[in-house]
Order: sequence, then structure tokens, then C-alpha cells
Amino acid sequence: MSDLFRVSARAAVDLLRTGEVSPLEMVDAAAARIEATDGALNALPTPCIERARDHARRIMAGGPAPAGNAAWLAGLPLAVKDLNDVAGVRTTYGSPLFSDHVPERSDVMVETLEGNGAIVIGKSNTPEFGAGANTFNDVFGQTRNPWNTAMTCGGSSGGSAVALAVGQCWLATGNDLGCSLRTPAAFCSVVALRPSPGRVARAPTRLPYDTLWVQGPMARNVGDVALMLDAMVGEHPLDPISIAAPARPFVEAVDDPAPPRRVAYTPDLGGLVPVAREVAEICAAAGERFAELGATVEEACPDLDDTPAIFHALRANLVVGDLAPIVQAHRDRVKPEILWNLEQGLKLTAETLGEAERARGRLYARVAEFFQTYDLLVSPATSVAPFDIDIRAIDEVEGHTFDNYFDWFTIAYAITVTSLPAISVPCGFTGDGLPVGLQLVGPPRGEARLLAAAALIERVFGIAGQLPIEPRPPGGSL
Repeated sequence: MSDLFRVSARAAVDLLRTGEVSPLEMVDAAAARIEATDGALNALPTPCIERARDHARRIMAGGPAPAGNAAWLAGLPLAVKDLNDVAGVRTTYGSPLFSDHVPERSDVMVETLEGNGAIVIGKSNTPEFGAGANTFNDVFGQTRNPWNTAMTCGGSSGGSAVALAVGQCWLATGNDLGCSLRTPAAFCSVVALRPSPGRVARAPTRLPYDTLWVQGPMARNVGDVALMLDAMVGEHPLDPISIAAPARPFVEAVDDPAPPRRVAYTPDLGGLVPVAREVAEICAAAGERFAELGATVEEACPDLDDTPAIFHALRANLVVGDLAPIVQAHRDRVKPEILWNLEQGLKLTAETLGEAERARGRLYARVAEFFQTYDLLVSPATSVAPFDIDIRAIDEVEGHTFDNYFDWFTIAYAITVTSLPAISVPCGFTGDGLPVGLQLVGPPRGEARLLAAAALIERVFGIAGQLPIEPRPPGGSL
């Protein structure tokens, strides 16, 4: 039982469903692993072990697992990002303004997962209000990369990615506005899926009709991501854009995958973004390996040139709609990046917003047409490898200087604007032993096809089996 943290989520669920292990044993295994590793990492600053044990006992008293339910997790512990409410558990959103907040009710995503047999083991660290791709805040401090604890784990779902990489949990939640699932997955050598808007119901939220940010699954391999997605999806009356669960579970797409026939690889989204040379070389070599699946690989990309302007406008407007009352009442207690976000949003004109919406409509038409020709779009998941944890954000790549703290992850947010599903899968390591991720983008609402392709290329890369790892200090051996 001491090695339970090493098994995959799907294998763990099989053990739980057959009764070979109990939910309580899984909770205890996770608790032991958190105690052994988190001091060096700060991934799960708010564990809720006794709540998890109580939940495990309720599941054990509930009788046999539902037959034929692919979404049933049977008492598997997972981590929930600290942007999501968990009933009775301190939930701070990474902000000193909410440092003592304890919600009475979980949000819809957490209720859905718990209703499908998940057990929340703890809250994973996030930057304040999820703003930024380096996980630090004034409540809990920095979360460190387990491959080199001097480096950032990315963000904003950084705590979740780290917890997975070292075996503190088998699944973890994240969300993604610009890159917040994909960047930490790439930096920690785990897998994360940004689903289509509406695929995973969100509520309560101040902006229920927004389509920029989504919630999604993170795990150590593609099959586990598919398992978690099945446990997350479905319509909910409190989410007006939520989508019904598909008739065919996503795990079936992974177990019986159809290979992509025609793959478009782009090193930089058609010249849109700079990519560090070593990352670009690793991802280019990884992209070529789709030919081993029988696919034709061509360098191609839809026209994404207007995505930065669209994202800047719509993101700034989202910040005003979501956070303005909170930030304006506490300007001296939030980090400067959030104040800057708000100020940019308040400068927007109706004309600017109208043009951004029109441009996004034209963009969607272009990418939908692109996927009439190609099955998959592939690119680097990040422009850089993990960097020094004390650097708040990257300001230059290959001689290109960025104007703000988030344009360094344009390679991810350009895909956000399209509403297409995207997944980050580990594809290699730098000479310093730091993880590199590959971004795979699927057709509109094409999560099943995307997961199938990701599962096949994951087998080719052969990296998933390297997790979990022990935290590695600077200069630690691989």
C-alpha cells in the first residue's frame, strides 16, 4: 500500500471498484505523500485530510459502485485549485482579501466530481485570482517546480501540476483563461486539457456567459485525463452555456484511438510568437513523430495574427466585469498586475470591444475551415522552458521584448480565443533536465479526437511512465 501513489488514476479506480483497496486507504496514501513531499514544494498549502477521510467512510458505507458508469471515480482523491470553492475548506483565491474565507457550499464543478465519487484531498496553490503564469501569492508564497525547486512550476494551475508530478494525488483540477492549464502541465511534465467552453459546467460565477476561461482536468497521462473529463462533464441548470455529456465516454476514445491522418505543425503559430531555440528544436522533433502514427505532417497554421488584439480587449473587459468591484474597494491590497489589468479594461471603448467580437467571429470561421483539411494543429505548448522562480514573468524571448506580463504565453492564449480544445502533453526535456510540452489543438468540440491523438503520441514519446518523481533541488540528479 505504500506504493499506491505510483499507480495511475485509472489503475487506482480499478482497484477501488474491485475492492482491492478502500477509499480510506487511498486517502491515507495521499496524506502520507503530501507530508513527505510538500515541504519542499508548497503545492497543496491547504490539505483537508479529515474531511477526505469522512468522505471516504461515506463512500465505503454506500455499497457497491454504480455498474457501467465510466465517470465513477469510486473514492479516488484529487486536488482542487484554490480558485474553486470546497464546502468547509479554506478557499482564498490566492488573495489576502479572502485569506480567511471558508465557503459553506462547493461550486458546481466540485459537486459534480464529488457526486461521481471523487474525494477532495486538498486545495492547490494559485497566483492571486489566477492572474499570471508563475504560481506565487501573498497568502501562501511560492510553489516550486519538482524537477528543479529553484524554478517556477508555471501557472496559474501550478499547485495542481506539482501535486500530480510528485504523486500527492492522482487527478487535479485547473482552469485556463490564457494558459493556466497548459503552461504548468508543460513545465511539470504532466498532461492537461483545456476543453471547449461549456464542456465543464461552471457556477456560481459572475460572468456565466463568458467563453474565454474554462475548467478542465489535469493528470499524469492522457488516459487519466480522459477519465477525469468523463467525471466532470455535463449540463447544469446554473451554467447557461454548459454542454450535455457525450453518449460515448471519452475514455473509449483513448482505449480505441483513431490516429490523425493529416497533422499541421507550426513552430510559432505562423510567425506570431517567438519560441526559445531549445524548446523549438525539441517540439519540432516531437511534431515530426506523428509520422510514426501514419499521419502526413505538414507545416501549416490558420491565420492567427489578430488573436493578440482580440485577447487583449476581451480579457481586459472580463477583468472589469469579474473583479472591478473587488479591486476598486481594495486597491492597496492586490498585486500590481491586477491593478494594471483593471486599468486597461476601464480604458476600453465600445468600438474596441465591438471590433474584437467581430474579429473573433471571423477567426472562428477561419479555424473551423482549417479543420476541414487538418485533423490536428500542433505547436510548442510554451515559448520557454521553466525559469527562475523569482522572475515574476518573462519579458524577452529570442530578442523579442514583451509589453506586459502575459504576452510571453501568446502561444497558448492565441488558441484560447479560437474556442478550440487543446491539450499539453510532455514531449521531452532540455539539456538541463527541465520538461517541455507539446500543444495539440483539436477541431471544434473535438475533445474525443484530440484525446485519441494525444494518447497515441504519448505512447510514441514514452515519457508518462517517468512520474511520479521525488522533488529535485538545484543541481539534483535526474
